[in-house]
Amino acid sequence: MGGRLASALPLGIPCNAGDRAVTNKPRPVMLAILDGWGESDETEGNAIKQANTPNIDHWRATRPFALLRAAEKAVGLPSGQMGNSEVGHLNLGAGFVVLQALTFIDDQIEDGSFFENDALIKAAEHVRARGSQLHIIGLLGSGGVHSHIRHEKALLELARRAGLEKVFVHAFTDGRDTMPQSGMSYLLDLESSMASIGVGRVASVMGRYYAMDRDKRWERTKLAYDAMVAGQGRTAASATEAVQRSYDEGLTDEFIIPTVISENGAPVATIKAGDSVICFNFRADRARQITRAFVLQNFDGFARDVLHDLVYVAMREYEHDLPVDIAFDIKDVEVPIARVISDAGLRQLHVAESEKYAHVTFFFNGGREAPFPGEERLLVPSAKDVPTYDFKPEMSAYAIRDGILAALEADTFDFIIV
Repeated sequence: MGGRLASALPLGIPCNAGDRAVTNKPRPVMLAILDGWGESDETEGNAIKQANTPNIDHWRATRPFALLRAAEKAVGLPSGQMGNSEVGHLNLGAGFVVLQALTFIDDQIEDGSFFENDALIKAAEHVRARGSQLHIIGLLGSGGVHSHIRHEKALLELARRAGLEKVFVHAFTDGRDTMPQSGMSYLLDLESSMASIGVGRVASVMGRYYAMDRDKRWERTKLAYDAMVAGQGRTAASATEAVQRSYDEGLTDEFIIPTVISENGAPVATIKAGDSVICFNFRADRARQITRAFVLQNFDGFARDVLHDLVYVAMREYEHDLPVDIAFDIKDVEVPIARVISDAGLRQLHVAESEKYAHVTFFFNGGREAPFPGEERLLVPSAKDVPTYDFKPEMSAYAIRDGILAALEADTFDFIIV
């Protein structure tokens, strides 16, 4: 799959622009990213090919264009791995192929250094010293966008090598980056691996709709947290029972209601003070909310008790200053295009609604949270009056349009990304 890109941006930035005048060029330059727009000759299941797209058709007929490869090694992913919005924005902002976390962690597992990782070993040692529990949480599946089941299995192997016995998995089912009802097969695969490795048991199951919200819908996050920590919510005798019941109710993987696996009337396990938690999601944006609930002393998303003496390991940095241990310090892009524009003394505006805000800021800027000098940001709230965006497919496009028109009218920016 590829995307269309106009010819090189005419920013008028000379090489070594530090002390040299910027040449006069039309401004602003706008980079409009149509997230998910792909190129394929297939018509079946291809909404873009079947749609009426007069503007795109006109540009293709009258302007130079090029195809960008948006998957596999072209964007730093393993062969056969589909691309995703984080990877796309990161590579666009970098201007070169960026080795992705999925590939980096795969390599660590392959060469064995994964099993010697300081943060992961710390989590295991914390549990062993206290006789407490290790909890592995994250998105179950092989989508490769937020996580991968290979990494989850490697964590189970690490726990086995550490001699841990109380190891529990809290499975976030996918259904967006994987097929809508593939969760059952992934659970069976995981349970088979736990049996062969000799450690691990599923303690709760929930859809990513709840566990991985990123738009401050705290009522969803609370249901996920309460299932894992308080053992509250639906119950089932097994993970597969929980999933099958959801399918029978017409709920696909993404929307599985947080369900506690129980035995003899009590939860198999809940996360308690003194335990260790490893979140194996390597993408930041949908791991932040649930992580904040576990680790922030002044958390105000919803009422909950603080879990003291909890070791929490994030696969990589989710957010600056979160009090967690970070397993893999994967280097950010040092000189993204936003910095080049800033260093040239130009002004830029990054625009998105909240669902895609991290993409045009954090990811596009190479993993940097703070704006560069001369960079302004416009955040348009995403709609909260619908449960999912198929009920409002335009999302906040009109408000974004109005914000961009106002910026163009003000005539103060040299570069706008939306």
